[in-house]
Amino acid sequence: MSSKTEVQRIITSPEEEEMQLELERIYAVRFRGLEEYRDRIWRVLVTNFFSKWINPEDSILDVGCGYGEFINNIAAREKFAMDLNPSAKEHLGPGIQLIEQDCSKPWPLRDNQVDVVFTSNFFEHLPSKRTLQDTLHQAHRCLRPGGRLITLGPNVKHLSGSYWDFFDHHLPLTELSLSEAMIMAGFRIERSIEKFLPYSMSQGFRPPVWALQVYLKLPWMWKIFGRQFLVIGRK
Repeated sequence: MSSKTEVQRIITSPEEEEMQLELERIYAVRFRGLEEYRDRIWRVLVTNFFSKWINPEDSILDVGCGYGEFINNIAAREKFAMDLNPSAKEHLGPGIQLIEQDCSKPWPLRDNQVDVVFTSNFFEHLPSKRTLQDTLHQAHRCLRPGGRLITLGPNVKHLSGSYWDFFDHHLPLTELSLSEAMIMAGFRIERSIEKFLPYSMSQGFRPPVWALQVYLKLPWMWKIFGRQFLVIGRK
């Protein structure tokens, strides 16, 4: 692995330039002072849950990587991260290849190149269903046969009006609507969990890390407190 983050910037319009600046401002306001806590939370999520779906020899792409909480903590042979926020590169670990681009445009990856595409709390930020469909088709193209698309996001079915408390939420999804979109893009659904994690673990009340470790071991608690879906598809 390289000792620094490699960046491939694919910005094709003034609108995308403006979107980059907007994302940088939103991230700075929303997550300022939470970086260390979010990293500890994701270290637990990766170690205690998501690592069971990912082999250390896999090639992984994290779409909408944010500040790299997932991709920094997962063990993998090859790591790609995609985000329009130019600040992402300042937070990614060594050897991660950052792709700065609109996720719905063609990805600079070969057909069948990666083993896992991961995304968390990102699809709801896309501006339209067409954009989501284009993104899913790119994921399907770049995944090897049998590769996984792992998606986590707020389930609008269980959030009511609080879903719209974030200015950059556009696309309301449930585990069923996302599963349909993934099937249309060529995936078969391997696992679908309607209620998995609480809605937010970094805004407002911040539970201690040990509480998350306990929570992940008790699926019956997911049905009470879960507000985010988990959908995993196979190519």
